Amino acid sequence: MATEVKVPALGESVSEATVAKWYKKVGDAVAADEPIVELETDKVTVEVNSPVAGAIAELVVGEGDEVEVGALIAHINEGAEGAAASDEPAKEEAPAAKKEEAPAKKEEPKAAPAAAPAETTASNSDHPLAPAVRKLVEDKNLDPSKIPATGKDGRLTKGDVLNFLEGGGSASRAAAPAPSAPAAPKPERELRDGEERVKMSKLRQTIARRLKEAQNTAAMLTTYNEVDMTNLLACRNKYKDGFEKKHGVKLGFMSFFIKACTTALKEWPAVNAEIDGNSFIYKNYCDIGVAVGTPQGLVVPVIRSAEEKTFADLESTIVDFGKRARDGKLGMDEMTGGSFTISNGGVFGSLLSSPILNAPQSGILGMHKTQMRPVAIDGKVEIRPMMYLALSYDHRIIDGREAVSFLVRVKECIENPERILLDI
Repeated sequence: MATEVKVPALGESVSEATVAKWYKKVGDAVAADEPIVELETDKVTVEVNSPVAGAIAELVVGEGDEVEVGALIAHINEGAEGAAASDEPAKEEAPAAKKEEAPAKKEEPKAAPAAAPAETTASNSDHPLAPAVRKLVEDKNLDPSKIPATGKDGRLTKGDVLNFLEGGGSASRAAAPAPSAPAAPKPERELRDGEERVKMSKLRQTIARRLKEAQNTAAMLTTYNEVDMTNLLACRNKYKDGFEKKHGVKLGFMSFFIKACTTALKEWPAVNAEIDGNSFIYKNYCDIGVAVGTPQGLVVPVIRSAEEKTFADLESTIVDFGKRARDGKLGMDEMTGGSFTISNGGVFGSLLSSPILNAPQSGILGMHKTQMRPVAIDGKVEIRPMMYLALSYDHRIIDGREAVSFLVRVKECIENPERILLDI
């Protein structure tokens, strides 16, 4: 009897994923707990392991298909002996399995000849709909044959349906007009020599959507200040060797900024709050998101209760997050629920920028490159290591006084690190 492999729970508020890559094909041997497929969500990639040892009997979905949590994706013959897996991922097995079912589906219209054109005239009718696509089509009472398909082998994707709805499409089955040739998909721009087209990953699409939603929803404003890094650099240089020897991790700058922010957040709680409908939600904890750049895009793992952690705890957590983010190994629970975010564009050489809010949070601090600049100190011009700081905030909940005062408090803590330790 074949064992079913289903999409596991993917985390809070995540109900679907895209099949990014099959590691196995039909007939391949598989060991218990061996990864067989990689799923891509809007936040992280997740590997699904085989629940049993045996051989792959069927791949129900293909690469690029969207699947919901709990959806069936494969069958494994437990205990069966399979062939050694090839180096190439199984890209065509699932489509082949689907095509075997196509003839039976094409015979159904014989009982109702009038409906046949609507079921067969469009190429996207030649393939079963993915669960997420089928649910959206049924909820909106749409005729899938009227929707231009852009997926692999003419498959209809969820993005196709959403684009159809955004374009004013409302072709319901009940009110469908007489069968006609389906509308041609919007032609893609012809590529010139030296150009290549690469499909956006689900993570990249989500980043783009969330950032645009933040701009459209929040009354976003940015306030700036600059901080003299002289004392912080001296403090770090004085204690970095002893710190690394005792704790086994290097002393960086991010832990100081996290501590400075948690100090300021306690004094200005609106910066740590969020809007929920017609209410404000104030948080008595500081779950700090630290933006990390990866080859797949920007991710923001969250340090829980950062106000309670030591400098060593913070530095160890940051190093661990950075490594696992680059390897795509962060868990879904580590990417959700932050109350405030810190983004360090300075590591890439940015001198000044205006960060975009990480909704539904109301504040984000942007750090930048430390640069030697002339500044006036006690009536004299001196060359000091200076950094620009930027605080973007939601003006619906945070007033200018609160935002500016928060940033000034962060500045005071960085310019005089002892303030953090002495809580003054």
